[in-house]
Amino acid sequence: MVFQKSPDGGWGWVIVLVSFFTQFLCYGSPLAVGVLYLEWLDLFGEGKGKTAWVGSLASGVGLLASPVCSACVSAFGARPVTIFSGFMVASGLMMSSFAPNLYYLLFSYGILVGLGCGLLYTATVTITCQYFEKRRGLALGLISTGSSVGLFIYAALQRKLIELYGLEGCLLIVGALSLNILACGSLMRPLRSRGSSLPERPCLDKIPDQYLIYNEKEKSLYEDNLNILEKASAEEKSMTTAPSSGCKQDSLVDKNRLSSGAPKETDAYKMKVAEQSYFCQQLLKKKWHLYLDYWAETLGLFKNKVFSSLFIAIFFFDIGVFPPSLLMEDIARSSNISEENCIIPLVSIIGIMTAIGKLALGILADFNWVNTLYLYVLTLIMTSVALVLIPFAQTYVMLAVLSGVLGFLTGNWSIFPYVTTKTVGIEKLAHAYGILMFFAGLGNSLGPPIVGWFYDWTNSYDTAFYFSGLCVLFGGLLLLVAALPCWNRLGSSHQPEKPLPNLYSYKVTATA
Repeated sequence: MVFQKSPDGGWGWVIVLVSFFTQFLCYGSPLAVGVLYLEWLDLFGEGKGKTAWVGSLASGVGLLASPVCSACVSAFGARPVTIFSGFMVASGLMMSSFAPNLYYLLFSYGILVGLGCGLLYTATVTITCQYFEKRRGLALGLISTGSSVGLFIYAALQRKLIELYGLEGCLLIVGALSLNILACGSLMRPLRSRGSSLPERPCLDKIPDQYLIYNEKEKSLYEDNLNILEKASAEEKSMTTAPSSGCKQDSLVDKNRLSSGAPKETDAYKMKVAEQSYFCQQLLKKKWHLYLDYWAETLGLFKNKVFSSLFIAIFFFDIGVFPPSLLMEDIARSSNISEENCIIPLVSIIGIMTAIGKLALGILADFNWVNTLYLYVLTLIMTSVALVLIPFAQTYVMLAVLSGVLGFLTGNWSIFPYVTTKTVGIEKLAHAYGILMFFAGLGNSLGPPIVGWFYDWTNSYDTAFYFSGLCVLFGGLLLLVAALPCWNRLGSSHQPEKPLPNLYSYKVTATA
């Protein structure tokens, strides 16, 4: 379907507004799940690694299922998917209030809410891209801050609701709030498709003529189908027996009534079945070639050394950087910092600084003298340093500063599409970004349980955050080495006349 030209304004700003609130309402609780994590630890008495699976699944399942989410939005549109996903998120949150054990939460909060959030994220991004072309970067930046603002507000909101109504009441109220996603989804008016009349179906008598555009081998498939049908109908006629004497009069009436139109209807039916059989064979052949092309393109992406380093870097980055947003409240409690000393929840600080980081790093990436790849690598290295310093923070002020630094650096999500585009090209962006988001979701899902298991084994978070910092540092250094300009010079010396089409061509002063 061909949509009309992007208006770059008008109703598009309404789309931006409702998409912002959609991400605010759906991601507020899952990103601020660290507040609920403490309550679940006390309620169920399970290990920290096992309990951390709930929050990690809520953030990782949507990314892991990103190909399925994209297919749903493409098939049904952003508005129906948003409304349906709003019901998913609301029902998952409300069902979690009645959780009798941790395994129930893994489904209701981890899988149901997480999958709903993934569908909503894909729907909001897709419809925003349809409405904006020249201002697409600004529009996407504005809606992406919805999740960060939601993290900032929901961290304090959920803590207050737990004090007033308990954990069950908190989840019921938060689930009721998420029903406002339905109102937001109803305003996501799709762009009208350009007026184009559908092609008329060809007459059945002229169907064989259209197969002349194919080769003789393909045309013979159509003729074989007709022969099979004629042979089957002849056998059926030979096997029919005469009607019984009691029903002879009725059968004669039926034959007289149907004799006039039967030959034409039989021929039309044969022609229709042959047509359908032929096109099914052609469709299967086409789908098979598309499947092979997809895997060939995927293998071609992994031959690009920068892309291979990028998926490793994003995987290790999410393993290391997501646990603080989930576990920071428990880290403060483990450091004997009472809740009265926490003026602002640490998770809220992470949320507001993530929003600032997304905007600041996104603006910085627009400057011509900034190399977005090296900027991204710098954020990874600084993140690893901040993670290693967490075990040395024993006061609220130090934890608040490190939370703010980690939140700001996590805003590098806003420049990640820039890096991906420069790595594989705009024509392969959607394919490559889906693969990278899968590995990001895998890192999100594994990070908090790994940190929790380290605590269960050592009764301390120190080893866990040393491990997280080293993971992020390894990914950043690997990506830096893969993108060094010397690799491009070596490649050009071997093939000066035919440079590889998909190699990452960064210079020291490359544009963003």
